[in-house]
Amino acid sequence: MKSRLLYSILLTAGAILPSVLFAARPVNLKTEHLTNPIGLDNTHPRFTWMMDDNSVGAAQTAYQIIVGTDSVGVSQGKADAWSTGKINSRNIRAVYNGKALQPFGRYYWRVQLWNAKGQPTLPSAVNSFEMGMMNMTSWKGMWISDGESRNTGPAPYFRTTFGTGKKIKMARAYIAVAGLYELYMNGSRIGDHRLDPMYTRFDRRNLYVTYDVTPQIQPGKNAIGVLLGNGWYNHQSTAVWDYHLAPWRQRPAFCLDLRITYTDGTVETISSNDHWKTDLSPVVKNNIYTGEHYDAREEQPGWNTINFNDTKWKPAVNRQAPSQNIVVQAMVPIRNVQEIQTVALIKFNDKDYVFNLGRNIAGVSKLTVSGKEGTIIRLKHGERLQKDGHVDQSNIDMHYRPTDDKDPFQVDIFILKGSGSETFMPRFNYKGFQYVEVTSSEPIELSQNSLTGYFMHSDVKPVGYLHTSNPVINKIWAATNNSYLSNLFGYPTDCPQREKNGWTGDAHIAIETGLYSFDGITVYEKWMADHRDEQQPNGTLPAIIPSPGWGYDWANGPDWTSTIALIPWNTYLFYGDTKILSDNYERIKRYVNHINDLYPTGLTTWGLGDWVPVKSKSPVEMTSTAYYFADVTIAAKIAAILGKKDEHALYTALADKIKNAFNRKYLNPNTGNYNTGLQTELAVPLYWGLVPENYKARTAALLAQRVKADNYHLDVGILGAKAILTALSDNGYADIAYRIASQETYPSWGWWIVNGATTLYENWDINAKSDISLNHIMFGEIGAWLYKGIGGIRPDEQHPGFGNVILQPNFVNGLDSYNSSHTGPYGKISAAWKRDGKVITYQVTIPANSTADVIIPNGKTAGLSGKPVANRYHITAGSYVFIIQ
Repeated sequence: MKSRLLYSILLTAGAILPSVLFAARPVNLKTEHLTNPIGLDNTHPRFTWMMDDNSVGAAQTAYQIIVGTDSVGVSQGKADAWSTGKINSRNIRAVYNGKALQPFGRYYWRVQLWNAKGQPTLPSAVNSFEMGMMNMTSWKGMWISDGESRNTGPAPYFRTTFGTGKKIKMARAYIAVAGLYELYMNGSRIGDHRLDPMYTRFDRRNLYVTYDVTPQIQPGKNAIGVLLGNGWYNHQSTAVWDYHLAPWRQRPAFCLDLRITYTDGTVETISSNDHWKTDLSPVVKNNIYTGEHYDAREEQPGWNTINFNDTKWKPAVNRQAPSQNIVVQAMVPIRNVQEIQTVALIKFNDKDYVFNLGRNIAGVSKLTVSGKEGTIIRLKHGERLQKDGHVDQSNIDMHYRPTDDKDPFQVDIFILKGSGSETFMPRFNYKGFQYVEVTSSEPIELSQNSLTGYFMHSDVKPVGYLHTSNPVINKIWAATNNSYLSNLFGYPTDCPQREKNGWTGDAHIAIETGLYSFDGITVYEKWMADHRDEQQPNGTLPAIIPSPGWGYDWANGPDWTSTIALIPWNTYLFYGDTKILSDNYERIKRYVNHINDLYPTGLTTWGLGDWVPVKSKSPVEMTSTAYYFADVTIAAKIAAILGKKDEHALYTALADKIKNAFNRKYLNPNTGNYNTGLQTELAVPLYWGLVPENYKARTAALLAQRVKADNYHLDVGILGAKAILTALSDNGYADIAYRIASQETYPSWGWWIVNGATTLYENWDINAKSDISLNHIMFGEIGAWLYKGIGGIRPDEQHPGFGNVILQPNFVNGLDSYNSSHTGPYGKISAAWKRDGKVITYQVTIPANSTADVIIPNGKTAGLSGKPVANRYHITAGSYVFIIQ
């Protein structure tokens, strides 16, 4: 029966006495999408904020930003750097345009808003940001290393001491590293980041990290210690991507400036140079791809403290900088985000134990153990067990290419010093695993508490929530998030065990899934800089980014490397920030122009195609041309946004040419069918907008019939999986989309779940002979669809960043209740519905300063406050309840 809206009720306590209950003010101030960051390079940083106002229809009509060097002055509304004056605008973003910002300068800022009635709100709290080096000439330190061969196993220690004779006001450490590092001051490790700095194309761009070390510096003498790891810079293990042959590969090195500002205004900088001392550490081997070996007998207690005797250490050596582009790492770091306890322990004997964490993660394990000096303990990590209960790596070690048996895959080696309880956790590695098999050369006694897992990933803030009446759907959503996070390490990866590579196809498939659930803009902005580093002059991109040179000749093409357009565009839709568009627009042009040069007909066969299909494989030309069309369409849209009218016309015409060529070859004008009518062949044209408007209904009906013929199960690879659910739900077949999404038999996401999955798999067939990683994100589009296809939360392209929200729910058969939310740039958006017989209650909340269009499905007319209106409602900020039957 056609749905009909009976009435709408406004639910907000603030509608009664808003001025008494809540005082409106700007909150959640960020600079460069970070809270109170230190060490920025951008000469025109971006400011963002939210409006905290619970009143009905709350909106910002104007804002004023105050920026100054004195926090008290800024709190009083005084600006010595920049004041915007009162700007009549709803914008919650602004770009600094005041006095030139100075390297190392500390600045404070606040926002004043005016509400919907034109009244000033309370001002925000005062926030801060601090500039870093800003340019290469600000560095004083030298790049130093220990002079050892790049094939040397043990990681190097470095140390120096210095004195302070005056009272310290502020101290900052700036450290750039080719490789990985841990930084110490007076014996204490600085910060909680893991695997810093983030991986880049090291011979083209290096990142430095800034720390506030004011509390760590003591009066008088102080010590600095640095431990370097190989990371991706010095890839000593072998694999099919040739990282061991990377053009940048050398022994790790670093450059450090410790900048101390005294209360009398003077500044002193302690820098890295050849007066530092160095020696080899107990980290006797470390490889990002395989594992870490630690010999506790080689420890040097107090090596990073003041009184350590370093007379046997040798001087460090000066080294050439790895590149001439050293820039700040302005992004969320990798951390040990979650501690995971062992849920089960198998003891085979007193030399062999298997620990089960109960879920698949990316990260490390920490072992606490006692034993004889020289006892060799091996920690083997894997995702599954053999029938006899031992760890099985056969599903993840296919790309392991050992030259000998000294560097086993996903195995840490810990050699005890024999001094009671000892603890080991690797510093410069991570793995993908659920199980850890601990074997030892001598008997040891372990308990379930002896080993702990740590889920590591870029510490992006959760911004999404979802819960339904179907437990399997809830587990699919959780597994999708687990796989997304397991593959976010300063860049998006495909899997955390077998490869750890930045596969482009996996990343653009998961972009919406990631952005619905996590605040990932800083990671994606960094990764797009990696794209710019890797792009050839003719526009070609490699299939993995960053890359040592592998992937330019195989596995790339528009079905994969469309990341150059899809990542910026989706990030813009979710955040409304045009910087990522302007930063990458010229590169998008270069890319699509190159494809146009290679394939002037508009059809391209360049690409891998619908990877890991169930049984049917669609033509590569169909899927690659669809992505080419998407890229050109995005280029046209960005050109319009950036005011490039001629280029907008150029790329609009090119998109039309591609669409026409595609339909001439693949569309049957009599039936609306595409090619042979496979699921992917119908879903992909619908999803990417290639189907002419007058054919959409027929093509969608054919897709629904195809799915029904396939017993409501998937017959797609990763490109078809990206498209099929939305292609159905956006064209009137949401019930069929949900039926696919909620299947619990092969092939389906639910099939993985009922077989114990806590992450998404690489293959629909859990018993496949290849492509069987148990932690891949390439089938992860379902996470995004659960927000947009059922709850209906979508960004509005005309008002990006959820300035206006599209709420277009689908009350699918099979669910009794659904609850979701997404916190966007304006605040928390929520959409929930519950079925009670034939009546559905749909509750939505729109944050202050935002609006929404609510589109109720399957109905022609409805009522709002007793008045008949069309079945589309425009609402302002507030909480609403729609009763539908």
